[in-house]
Parts: sequence; C-alpha cells; structure tokens
Amino acid sequence: MNVGFVGLGAMGRAMARRLLEAGHSVRVWNRSPEPVAELVADGASAATTLAEAFDAEVAISMLADDRVVERLLLNEELLSSARAAVHVNMATVSPGLARRAAELHAQHGLGYIAAPVLGRSEAAAAGNLNILASGPAAELDWVAPLFDAMGRRTWHLGEDPAAANVAKVSANFLLVSAIEAFSEAAVLAEANGLAPAALLDVLTNSIFPGPVYAGYGAMIAEQSFDPAGFRLALGLKDVNLALGTAADANVPLPLGSLLRDSLLQAVAHGHGEQDLAAISTTSRTRAAL
Repeated sequence: MNVGFVGLGAMGRAMARRLLEAGHSVRVWNRSPEPVAELVADGASAATTLAEAFDAEVAISMLADDRVVERLLLNEELLSSARAAVHVNMATVSPGLARRAAELHAQHGLGYIAAPVLGRSEAAAAGNLNILASGPAAELDWVAPLFDAMGRRTWHLGEDPAAANVAKVSANFLLVSAIEAFSEAAVLAEANGLAPAALLDVLTNSIFPGPVYAGYGAMIAEQSFDPAGFRLALGLKDVNLALGTAADANVPLPLGSLLRDSLLQAVAHGHGEQDLAAISTTSRTRAAL
C-alpha cells in the first residue's frame, strides 16, 4: 500500500519502519529533517510538504497533541487537495478533536480513523503495539494490513471516531495512576528500611505481575529515567486530556487532580523530558528522601 506518514518522533519512526519492513511504500514528512533522512536511508521517500504526504492512498499521522494536529492537519487547503482516501490519526488526542476532525474530513470527502496505540517505542519497533481503532468499518478493514504491520492486535471500538481516543485517554489515566501508586509505595518502603527493588520483586511476582509495574517499577527502584520511552511531559498532557474529557461529561475525577499536581511538580523540577517514571521524584521530594 502507498502510505504517507506524518510525524517521526520515537514512536513515529518505529512505526514507519515497520511499514517499510512489511513491504509498503512509505513517504515521510517531519518538521525537522534528521528523522526524514534516517527513514529515507531505510527505504522511505521524503515528502517535502504535508500535501505530498496526503497524496498517498492512506495518510497516517503520529503527532504530539491536539494543538499540533489542529495547526498542521485540520487545514481546509490541505484536506481539500488531498488525494488520500483515508487519514489515520494515531496520536493521543482529545475525543472532542476527533469529532471535529471527522466532520472536517467528511466535508472534503476524506475518511477519518482514530487509532491511538498502547505501547512504548520499543513495542513499536517490535511491532507489538495494541492499536485502538474506531471509524467506518469498511475503512478499518481496508487499512487492516497497515495495522497488522505495526501492532500485535487491533481493537475495533465502533464507528464513533472519538471512541478510540476515549479508550486511550482512560488507559493512560490508569497507567499514570499505577506509576504514582508504586512511587508512593516505594517511598513508604524506603523510608522504613526496605529497598524499593525488594518491594518490586515481591509485587511483580505475586499480586501485580505485568509490564507496567515491572517496567516502570524497575526505573523507579533504580531512579533511572533516561532514555525516555514515554516522556513525562506527555504523561501530563494525557492526564489533562482525561480531566478535560471528564469535565465535558460531568464526571468527577479526583485522582486526576492529584496526578496533575505530581506531574507538574516533576516538570517544575526539570524532569519533563525524562521518562514518565520520573513522577516518582515528586513522592521522594515530599518525603524528604
């Protein structure tokens, strides 16, 4: 399939490379040139403009947030001239933006699919992402080979384009909650003479097995947050998305306010570009460790 790929951060680069490895033709665009050159060396072609990326059969985007998606892609001129049949937005954005994007795309005869992912950059590189997809069934079926190249499973969540983003925002809210909970438990253990690594060993081999506590817990126990697989600043963005989505539906989210403040404190102390596990520095500061 002929694909235009927009956004070559750590996740986008890995996902575009998976498409190349699966035999798809990929034309890449990014605001900075270095990732483009890297993918071209792997067999991609370079799009010099966004319009060139949207001239492919399918346009895929993996951008940072609502603001960037709105500024770059929800553009009347871009969408009106696009030759792509479908735009697959794989970024974590608000459900409200997904609805606006679907409406605007439809006005220009362009399909829109929301397909945010669960998984860090190493999962993207291995093709082990979980893809949360919503949009018209026929379009989801058509792009299924692309999802198969990038992920290990695609979860079809209905035709409402916002549904996939609701699922992703909810999942990331739970993820940050778990990391904050382990951060506090690790501080409780350390302040009472038990090494966080020993607590982690107990928990991940008994009542809390799985990648969240094992992966993030190890970084917290070691206080090692570089390189960042998922930047803390993006975790703050996702918690704010959860709070905004909750407010729109009149849903109290008291834990969300605590998470936002913990993340903000970590950002204020210079941890925004480190891994999300650096939220644990907030608990340590509060406990004077």
